[in-house]
Amino acid sequence: MSKRRTSEWQARVLGDLTAFALAYPGEVEMIGKPRYSGRMMQLRMRVRTAGIERVDGGLRLLDHEEFQVSVGQSDIVPPRIDVDHLRFLNHAHVLQGTRLCLYLDASREWDPAGGFGGLVDRLIEWLGDAAAGRFDAQTALYHAVGGVLHETDGAPSVVVRRPLPGGRLVRNGWLIQRTPLRYDLTLDRDRAVGSTVAEHVPVVQLDAALPLGVGNTLLSLLSVIEDSYAGYPAPGDAFAKVRRLTGLAAPFLTAAGASAIRKPDGTAQRIVIAVPHPTGGAPHLLVASLPGPAADRLRALARDSAKRSSIITIDPAKSESGTDVEWLPVSDERPEVTTRRDSTRPVAAFADKTVHVWGCGGLGSWVAEFVVRAGAKKVVLCDPGRITGGLLVRQNFTEADVGDSKAEALAARLRAISDVVEVTACDGNMPELSEWSDADVVIDATVSVAIGRVLEAAAATAGRPILAQIACDVRTGTQGILTISMPPESRGCLTIDRQAGHMVNADGSLEPFHELWGSEADSDEIIPTRGCSTPTFHGSAADLSGVAGGLTSILGSHLASGDPLSGTHLISLPHGEAGPLRHFVPVADPIETGLSNG
Repeated sequence: MSKRRTSEWQARVLGDLTAFALAYPGEVEMIGKPRYSGRMMQLRMRVRTAGIERVDGGLRLLDHEEFQVSVGQSDIVPPRIDVDHLRFLNHAHVLQGTRLCLYLDASREWDPAGGFGGLVDRLIEWLGDAAAGRFDAQTALYHAVGGVLHETDGAPSVVVRRPLPGGRLVRNGWLIQRTPLRYDLTLDRDRAVGSTVAEHVPVVQLDAALPLGVGNTLLSLLSVIEDSYAGYPAPGDAFAKVRRLTGLAAPFLTAAGASAIRKPDGTAQRIVIAVPHPTGGAPHLLVASLPGPAADRLRALARDSAKRSSIITIDPAKSESGTDVEWLPVSDERPEVTTRRDSTRPVAAFADKTVHVWGCGGLGSWVAEFVVRAGAKKVVLCDPGRITGGLLVRQNFTEADVGDSKAEALAARLRAISDVVEVTACDGNMPELSEWSDADVVIDATVSVAIGRVLEAAAATAGRPILAQIACDVRTGTQGILTISMPPESRGCLTIDRQAGHMVNADGSLEPFHELWGSEADSDEIIPTRGCSTPTFHGSAADLSGVAGGLTSILGSHLASGDPLSGTHLISLPHGEAGPLRHFVPVADPIETGLSNG
C-alpha cells in the first residue's frame, strides 16, 4: 500500500503555520499532528483571542479558541474553519452552528498568494468583527436555516414574488409549472384553477428558526421541526430563551398527506416551509419534495386516517422517515427580502413608469429592452417595419423573427424577459393621441421629422409626458444624441435640438459632434441592399447597444432628478474616433441663440 503524499499546497500550509508560531509565540499554534482523510488534510489550531474587544450581543469568545482546519489538495479554494462546539450557534456568518463563513465571495476575497498566514489574518479580523457585533444578521438571508442554501442539483427552481401573509400554521398554495425547470408559487386559488399545470402544495409556517439546518432526510427534517436544536443542549442562557419545542412534526406531515391524496399515486409531494428569521421580518422559504414512494406512504396514511375520522392526522412514527428529501432552489424575489441590483443606478427611475418607444430599430430595440429590465410598469412599442435578415447585425431580433413585425417581435422578446411588465405593440409610426396620454415618457427613436413635428405640438399641451429623441451619427454609430423636453418646458425636441446644433457647431472644441447636425458625412450612408434600398447609417450591435445604454441611463438621471431640466446630451463611445466624450447643452432662451420656434 503506497504511503499518502502531502500536496505542495498542504506542505506550504504546514510551513506557514510553523513560521507563524515561531514569529508570534503563543498567538497561533498547531495542536498535535495533522490527519488525513482522503485528499483532505485536517489539523487543529489554537488562537489567542484574549485581546479581542467584546461587546454585548457579539460573539462570545474565550481567551483561547480552538479551530478545526480542513485543507484541500490545492489553493484554489481557502481552507475551511470549523469549531467543535455550539457556543457560536445563532450568530451571523456561522454556518450550521459550527462553520465560520470567513469569505462571502471566496473567488474575489481569497488570494492564495498570502498563504496560510493570510487566512489566519482573515480569521482574526473575522473574530474581531463578530465579537464587536459588527455583522448585520438581517442581511444574512440564509441565517434562518443554518446559513446554508438547501438545493438539490438538477431540481427545478421555485419563483416567489408575492408576500406570504402570516398568522396561520398551514395555508394552501399552488406551484404553477412554467418550464421543466421553473415553478411559480401562488396563494391565489383563482390563478391556480385557471392553470392546467397547477400543483397543490401546503405552506407550513414554523415558529422558530432552524440554526442547524434541515439535513437531507425526512427524519432530520422532522427532528429539527420538532426541536430546532435537534437534541443538542441550548448554547447558554441567551439562546435558551428562544428555544422552544414546536410540536409541528405531526401537523407538518398531516398537511403534506392531505395535499398528497389530491394527486395520483407515484407523484412527488412538495411542501413550502416558511422559517422565521432570527432578526424578524419576512420568513426564509424552503421547498421540500418527497419522492413518489414516500409520498405514496403519506397517501396511504392519509386515506387510512380519513376512514376513521373526518380530520386527517398522521403519526410521524409511521412515515418513511429515512427517505431522502429533495430541496428545490427558491428564487425569492419578494420585495421585502430582495434589493434590485440596479436600485442605485440611473435606470431605476424607469421603475413603475409607462414608457413609449417609437421606432424599434438600431437604438430603439435596445432602449426598449433596457427599460423593461429596469422595471417599467408598461412599455408601448411602435414601428411600421418588418424584420429582414440584414437587421440582425445590429438590432435586437433573432433569426426566428425574420418576416415578422418589428413591434410584435420585440414585444414577444420583452415579455420573455419580464412577465411583470405590460408590453403592447403598435404596427404604426405612433399610437393615436388618446392612447399615449397616460405615458410618463415618450422616446422617439424614429429619426422622423414628421413624428418630431407631432411631438413639437404636444410639448405645448398641459399634462403632457416627458419627451425624448435619440439618434446616432451616420459614419460609425459610436456617437449618440439625446434631446429632452421636460414639463413645464413648452418647446419640443425639434426646437431644442436645432438650438443645440447652432451652439455646438459654433464651438470648435465640440467639432467631433458637428456631423450630428448634417454635413458631408451624410454621403457616408450605407446602401445595405442592391436596388431600391433605404440608405442607413453604419453601426454594429456592439456600437448601438453601447450608445443606447448610455442614452437610457442619462435619460433615467433626468427622470430621477427633481429639477425639470431640458436640453441636449452628446456622447461618444470610448472606442469611437473621437474617444470618450460627453457634453450637455441646456435649453437656451431663443433670443440668446437668435432662433425661434419653427
